[in-house]
Amino acid sequence: MKTRRTLVTAVAALTATALLGGCGDGDAQETVGSKGSKNAINISPDQHRVRGKKVDSIAAKVPAAIRERGTLRIGGSADASAPLGFYATDDKTRIGSELDIATLVADTLGLKVDFQPVSWENLFVGLDSSKFDGVFSNVTVTEERKEKYDFATYRLDDLAFEAKKGTSWRVKGPKDVAGKTVSVASGTNQEKILVDWSKQNEKAGREPVDIKYFQKDTDYYLALQSSRIDAYFGPNPTSAYHVASAGQTQIIGRFSGGGDQVQGKIAATTKKGSGLVDAYAAALDHVIQDGSYAKVLKRWGLSSEAVKKSEINPPGLPKP
Repeated sequence: MKTRRTLVTAVAALTATALLGGCGDGDAQETVGSKGSKNAINISPDQHRVRGKKVDSIAAKVPAAIRERGTLRIGGSADASAPLGFYATDDKTRIGSELDIATLVADTLGLKVDFQPVSWENLFVGLDSSKFDGVFSNVTVTEERKEKYDFATYRLDDLAFEAKKGTSWRVKGPKDVAGKTVSVASGTNQEKILVDWSKQNEKAGREPVDIKYFQKDTDYYLALQSSRIDAYFGPNPTSAYHVASAGQTQIIGRFSGGGDQVQGKIAATTKKGSGLVDAYAAALDHVIQDGSYAKVLKRWGLSSEAVKKSEINPPGLPKP
């Protein structure tokens, strides 16, 4: 998904007093979501992650040097982007769906995972220099990236329209946003899609889309609540997390990050020729089949982006 800017979900700043509560399991955990709800999301340092077990036949696919080392060095973005990767309530422990999935893969391969958060551009520098054995950080498969990296998919790359809770408005295509005021982040895939849709509406004699841009992440949601915009069009994971945690909005339409051209897919990323992509795909297929993968997506509100199997180097977003 990182062919576009990732929105930081600043839920605490918007609804802090409503979001902290106990999980009901006897632990002093902090959660976001409705207090006491089974869908409440644990954001404390004590994650109680879904864990897997080593599968010898899959672990044997890992290159010998990495097996002997015993650790899987995984790069992840240091940005705060809930629910993908962000900081727990102690402001130092990294949590999120990407870390959970990487942990499941490492467990299956019989390796201890070594997370190394860095800036987005340094994820690829780390792969190029073999500092990382892989990256689990919401990376979209693209045709350009496939020239240098191998991919094993584990999630769909979707975008979502988010509007105020209770609306009957639904977005299925260009005509549904004609005359509407919608915000997006500049220079993103969703901006391109929205601009294209606006042009299609004008060509068809409908009103264009009134596209709005904001400087701060929190401004999107403040504008939505004050009805200065009708919807926000952004990454599905951040919108799904905001819907679940704040309880003030709903998703009214979901689309591929690749637009009409291809279904975008998020993948474990490794240096081309590293010998790891087959191991990643096999491990992902295993956790998909045993149900642990589904548990991870459910706990972060991302079940709608589940895949049935891991694909190695599938068709990616086309080159610009």
